[in-house]
Amino acid sequence: MAESVYKVIELIGTSKDSWEKAAGAAVARAGKSLRDLRVAEVVTLDLQLDAKGKVEAYRAKLKVSFKFEG
Repeated sequence: MAESVYKVIELIGTSKDSWEKAAGAAVARAGKSLRDLRVAEVVTLDLQLDAKGKVEAYRAKLKVSFKFEG
């Protein structure tokens, strides 16, 4: 069996609607420039608030891995 190496990067996705859409946006954008995405792990969920404390955006920080080609 051949050995493989994977690179892990961190991404932050945002959405005005939900954390799921924020995570999905990050993965979708990564998929446009990276090949062979393997795993996306949600690390942190948080909210961006305006001056009055109203939710402006949902944010999801992810660790995304893809196969390293050397």
